[in-house]
Amino acid sequence: MKDTTATLTGSEATFPAAEYDRRLDRLRARIREGGAEALLLTGPENIYWATGRQTAGYFAFQALVVPATGAPVLLVRQLEETSARAGTWLDDIRTWQDGQDPAAVLGKLIASLKLGRIAMERTGWFVSPALSDAMIAALGDVTLMDGSGWAEAARMVKSPAELAAMRLAGSYADAGMAAALEACRAGASENDIAAAMTSAAIAAGSEAMAMEPLVSSGPRSGIPHATWRRRTLEDGDGVFLELAASHDRYHAALMRAAWIGQPPEAARHMMDTALRGLDAALGAIRPGAPCAAPHEAAQAVIDDAGHTAAFRKRAGYSMGVAFAPDWGEGGILSLFTGVETPLQPGMVFHLPITLRDYGRYTVGVSETVIVTETGAEPLSRLPRALSIC
Repeated sequence: MKDTTATLTGSEATFPAAEYDRRLDRLRARIREGGAEALLLTGPENIYWATGRQTAGYFAFQALVVPATGAPVLLVRQLEETSARAGTWLDDIRTWQDGQDPAAVLGKLIASLKLGRIAMERTGWFVSPALSDAMIAALGDVTLMDGSGWAEAARMVKSPAELAAMRLAGSYADAGMAAALEACRAGASENDIAAAMTSAAIAAGSEAMAMEPLVSSGPRSGIPHATWRRRTLEDGDGVFLELAASHDRYHAALMRAAWIGQPPEAARHMMDTALRGLDAALGAIRPGAPCAAPHEAAQAVIDDAGHTAAFRKRAGYSMGVAFAPDWGEGGILSLFTGVETPLQPGMVFHLPITLRDYGRYTVGVSETVIVTETGAEPLSRLPRALSIC
């Protein structure tokens, strides 16, 4: 059988090899700083960020071993080898077969690399406690360290190539949201709106989204994270809309609100507060300011308007690489009270400012923004005001 490895390698890669070399160098520096011989990654976001490895088959166990010096080694299910070679520039890709214990295969791989002190991330979505225990047992006498957050720290500030991908994702989100707002009318169903939203985002260029869009109307719009369930819109309904579109797994999210007919005065006041809260948060974004600053600026506006109880959450969270079940990087950075990490140019955040009359309606507005040398660059060009349909 003809060896296609050479022609496959990197043929589907998101970025040039040099982009990943720079990322791996950052990881190696952190590994040496932490006193480990290697970092073991199992989260799909971290593996993708470090190598370009992506697939719809990320539900199957995969692991990346990044030594403090030398080339990384990727372990994937045998069925996934072709996509791993096409999506990455890696030379050393090992496989486990269906019917094998992947933890045992990993243990043998680590033994063959003669690594004695390994940092292991313990915060991934896709390693169950049982599998984690099996991995630790399979690693035998290896000294284990907690490497949680090492890769995430390196992901906080995006490269120019990453920012370009996120700007494209933002344009796809704009297309989806514009179509959703156009579809909002009495007699339309939530499914009609969701179909218009996703169709337009995908037609504009979006790939798979890491979480389903949120489309809800009437009293259902007052339920956090509710989404479409065939309800028909009626005069007097509020409509809540949120999505994140994707370019090469980099996501940009967007939220808007609409009303069928004229909204009550209380909803108008809440929407005005949300708009002013978002403006305040955006105005507080500048390099060197703590991540808490945008949240506290928005919270002050909301508290002064008397809507404290309608907004009991963080003002934002970081965005970037995402795989289901979440479109954000909320586990990396939050815009919230007490988060003192300084903002830096190249960080990206989604700021959803939502005010709820729970069980009745939600109004709100959001932007995904890039932190720049002078402030914040919003990725959406859509109007922010409540849309009257």
